[in-house]
Amino acid sequence: MESTRQNLRATPAQIADRIVDAILAGRIAPGQRLGEQELAGVFGVSRTLVREAMARLAARGMVEVSSRRGWFVVQPSRAAAAQAFDARVAIETGMLRALAAPLPRARLARLKAHHRAERAALRRDDAARRSWLLGDFHVCLAECVSGPLLADILRDLTARTTLVAALYQSTHDAARSCAEHADIVAALEAGDAAAAAERMRAHIAGVASDLGGPAAPADPLAPLRAALHAEPPATATPAAPRRAARRLFTDLIPPIPARNAPADPAPKENR
Repeated sequence: MESTRQNLRATPAQIADRIVDAILAGRIAPGQRLGEQELAGVFGVSRTLVREAMARLAARGMVEVSSRRGWFVVQPSRAAAAQAFDARVAIETGMLRALAAPLPRARLARLKAHHRAERAALRRDDAARRSWLLGDFHVCLAECVSGPLLADILRDLTARTTLVAALYQSTHDAARSCAEHADIVAALEAGDAAAAAERMRAHIAGVASDLGGPAAPADPLAPLRAALHAEPPATATPAAPRRAARRLFTDLIPPIPARNAPADPAPKENR
């Protein structure tokens, strides 16, 4: 058991990165609580290290803290969502237009391999893997085009827009995103950085424009309902006819009829 805990131990930076990866994969939702004690148990570290990781994420705009309830994943507003998408357009199109020479073959091969992994996840209908890969494509592209500094910035911005898509019911199809990624790589392979930048702008703008209304709030009692096999209360469905409740026990002594109750009428003959 101790050896397992040793293998799970991580630094605050690694804990923070794992949480961002889980956001990109859609395994952590906006507004989700991140308990210090629970995270300390998962990673096999002290709560002090967890708090340091949370502070890093707070500085990156991923989590916020409540003095009474602890740490929570942010729930971006519409205004914050627009800013995140605008920042991505500016950064990603700018980095592509700044390309002074075609990408080396090794970097193009890396982008193509990433795209093949996206398609494989789509075929397997692996939602978490697919979501992570579609977000990580932009990080991978930044690493290939610019370097680790810009990649780190884009990783956080992509995670924020992933939270936005989860919060505002994005209808942008995963297969469509995968195809648009292929178009961007094809333009880079042709040595046309301007076309790649324009395709990136259209891709990000399309994701932003496909945001709908706020998603239905998650049921905070869902885990308990699942454990107890209980259905959530109906709120918007028509009232169904009430059925007599089943009694666990019968009366040991029959109820005494009321004194003034009329006598039962004689049964009628069948006709």
